[in-house]
Amino acid sequence: MNSKLLLLFALVSMIVFSHSADVFAEPEYLLFTIENPEPIRDDSFGHFVTFVGMIESILNYSLAIILIVICGIWTFLLFAMFNSIRSSPFLDKFERQKHNNPKVTVIIPARNEEKDIGRCLDSLLEQTYDNYEIIVIDDSSEDKTNKIILEYAKNNSKVVSISARTKPSGWMGKNWTCMEGYKKATGELLLFTDADTVHSQEIISLAVSHLLSCNLDALTVLPHIEIKNIWTRLGFNMMACMGHAQFSPIQINDPSKKIGLFAGSFFILSKKVYDAIGTHEGVKSEIIEDSILGQKAKDLKYKMKMVRGEHLINAGFGGDNSVWQTLNRIVIPSYLKQKKFMTGMFFAGFLFLLFPFLILGYSSLFVWSSLLSFQILFAISLIDSFLIFIAATAQAKILFRSSVIDGLLAPLGSTILILGILNGILRAKKDTWILWKQRTYPIIDGNK
Repeated sequence: MNSKLLLLFALVSMIVFSHSADVFAEPEYLLFTIENPEPIRDDSFGHFVTFVGMIESILNYSLAIILIVICGIWTFLLFAMFNSIRSSPFLDKFERQKHNNPKVTVIIPARNEEKDIGRCLDSLLEQTYDNYEIIVIDDSSEDKTNKIILEYAKNNSKVVSISARTKPSGWMGKNWTCMEGYKKATGELLLFTDADTVHSQEIISLAVSHLLSCNLDALTVLPHIEIKNIWTRLGFNMMACMGHAQFSPIQINDPSKKIGLFAGSFFILSKKVYDAIGTHEGVKSEIIEDSILGQKAKDLKYKMKMVRGEHLINAGFGGDNSVWQTLNRIVIPSYLKQKKFMTGMFFAGFLFLLFPFLILGYSSLFVWSSLLSFQILFAISLIDSFLIFIAATAQAKILFRSSVIDGLLAPLGSTILILGILNGILRAKKDTWILWKQRTYPIIDGNK
């Protein structure tokens, strides 16, 4: 498949180059204008027009070659996306085996979650699985979160309320809170989820059965992601479009691939495995701790699996944070760990997400000129833009379950994402803190 695509793009490139060579071999072609279809006479002004036309054609054909490469990459990304959609396993589709029903401890860190914590607990108290407890840890909330948790604990024996002690220096709030909950856990299996997540009635039963039937060490479930902030949703829709080639369940579940991560809204594993990967203490200063915990499990050769469960779990993302704060949470720590990689991601994002739309606008202004290079450039940029629209719309409608309009706003989403990455990189270079959940955290350079 890949070799055929490369052969096709090489052939198209040769055609474009050969055409450009023919054009440069016939100077009179460059001397035509819309106003004067006759060749310009060989005078100083004519030479200038010839030179400008030659430079313009060289530029257009060079851009066309770049767009052909981008077209090839988007074809590959679309193939990876639809392969991921078609082939990724689901939480509720597996061959069930007989197993015992070990006790599960559900650990929920909560900070300023008064709007969502009730829905989360209601969904967990309606589970068909019997042998479980729910430990909810209030992380110094400034709203009514702790009061709500205490009320649930008073009325339901399965709910255990904990107020986290003062966070020690060097710890992220969520990581410290998870450790506080872990210390009180009595279950053989640990299920970590977020306070803004709503679960179906069979989620614990399915997760335990899937984990044990498939003889897994860890299981993580991709939820339906609900992003209330429209700007954040548009930006992350475009980010997700480019992630299928590397971060899809197909890649995570392949033992030969190095990449591993947990979805922070839902992952379940045994106490033994959790201890082996270092618990949350091993990622105490990390702001994207769930990804790193999953990577540790993969590095230690534990059998882990990522499955789709967007029809079973609904998870919030970003909360009331701005799009810049949400992107900073990902970009800043990633940049501090891998400066060259994240810098490359910024330029790659610009090239693959925004560049085709910019060239489409540029070429459309001159598409009716006598220069064929503009028409070729317009056609290729139109194809590239169409491929991006397909990817963005599929991501929005099928995986994010949002409106098709989110996909049609791909140019705006691409702009938000690129500016967000740039903002995060610049923040990482000059600032020493990051704001998340109404709390500031020091920025730690992983290379120092």
